[in-house]
Amino acid sequence: MSQDLQKEVATRKTFAIISHPDAGKTTITEQLLLFGGAIRQAGTVKGKKTGKYATSDWMEIEKQRGISVTSSVMQFDYEGFRINILDTPGHSDFSEDTYRTLMAVDAAVMVIDSAKGIEAQTIKLFKVCRMRGIPIFTFMNKMDREGKMPLELLSELEEVLEIESYPMNWPIGMGKELMGLYDRYHGVVERYRAEEGETFLPLGEDGDLKEAHPIQNSSYYTQALEEIMLLDEAGNEFSRERIAAGELTPVFFGSALTNFGVETFLKTFVDFAPAPSPHETSEGELLPENPHFSGFVFKIQANMNPAHRDRIAFVRICSGEFERGIAVTLTRTGKQMKLANSTQFMADDRENVTRAVAGDIIGLYDTGNYQIGDTISSGSKTMAFPKLPQFTPELFMKVSAKNVMKQKHFHKGVEQLVQEGAIQLFKTWRMEDYIIGAVGQLQFEVFEHRMRNEYNSEIIMEPIGKKIARWIREEDVDEKLSTARNMLVKDRFDQPLFLFENEFAINWFRDKNPDIELTALL
Repeated sequence: MSQDLQKEVATRKTFAIISHPDAGKTTITEQLLLFGGAIRQAGTVKGKKTGKYATSDWMEIEKQRGISVTSSVMQFDYEGFRINILDTPGHSDFSEDTYRTLMAVDAAVMVIDSAKGIEAQTIKLFKVCRMRGIPIFTFMNKMDREGKMPLELLSELEEVLEIESYPMNWPIGMGKELMGLYDRYHGVVERYRAEEGETFLPLGEDGDLKEAHPIQNSSYYTQALEEIMLLDEAGNEFSRERIAAGELTPVFFGSALTNFGVETFLKTFVDFAPAPSPHETSEGELLPENPHFSGFVFKIQANMNPAHRDRIAFVRICSGEFERGIAVTLTRTGKQMKLANSTQFMADDRENVTRAVAGDIIGLYDTGNYQIGDTISSGSKTMAFPKLPQFTPELFMKVSAKNVMKQKHFHKGVEQLVQEGAIQLFKTWRMEDYIIGAVGQLQFEVFEHRMRNEYNSEIIMEPIGKKIARWIREEDVDEKLSTARNMLVKDRFDQPLFLFENEFAINWFRDKNPDIELTALL
């Protein structure tokens, strides 16, 4: 690999934004894009009255509900860096999509609502980041509203998530009394809603302002100084190495909605966030500077452009350089192909890409070749990246086409949405009637909405309730074992499994059939 290419890879910063729903994740994404010059005006998720929607929420159902239900990929340049942002759905019903996305990034930004603190979904996603050992940056959002005290938020962060923290800045006041941020890292006070040219006030060596300013007369400023002294004496020490190892999270306070503290965060983030890191493969560790192009499919999305009914496979490039027309091998099938049609993203706006390097996310137009987790490589024909996580569904519905004359639309829609990972497909053992499985109820609603709007297929959904799915070996299949309490079905790969009514039914089955091994996905 040439030195020029090595330098180029070092400019890549690829990260996911994670949070609980409504913490302001999509809003902060919009502001980051604004600083990158990617959009002229930041939209908010809930901008229905203005007709202005978040760039990263491109799917119709997202605009209607004001939530993100699919991961979006956006790219922009900022101060010599190429930033790849993956905005993930915060709703727990779509956590599988988020988990897969976290496998494709080198860092994570955790957005926390300062009024609500650490919420259940944040804990789950944080654990995945810890498992991968990737750096985690924390943005305490909505400081322009009344919320928990900053010291309380820090304490909660450390206790609940079991990670040490280092506040890079500190709020001066809160809500209507928010006056600014005391920036420990840059040695300035950043004023809230200040006149242009008066935003940043430099700090002296004693920690107070270099030059006298009316803000010093405020009790909020005095309180902030006292709390900063406490942090200096009793808080965690700053360590770039521990941030890189995911052991210490830098904490930033601000307000995404009023765009306060966001650019300061971005400047600091690009300084600390890692460049693309090595990946484990079936053939050992793969360095990003390896000259052979390789990557893996972490997401498939159909109908990003409803007018063209297209399908995009999202690929994280792990090594080398992508060039349009490059010949690769799809490891799963051994099939060789040329990557002639590829794209890069600004949510649903796309442009053809002729070149990309390790760390970038590209989209490949797909006619059905790819599956989630696929490895593609211009080098080794057998190398594979680790499997991506798949959750065992808990809710199930029987699904059929309302109009028997539109079976073709129905089957195409189900097949494509299953390949996306939006839902999981099962079939009854004999009749092969369709049963779909999901982690959460909202997935069914999105499935029904997309079947109707994207595939022109009205469907009938019959709930069969909460079930516990457990796979068995093919040699253990015996139709006589199938009862109302444990229904024998097959998955989309024709692997046999039982849908158990409850834990009692599983225990009863195990007692009666001790030789049959039952396995779950995750």
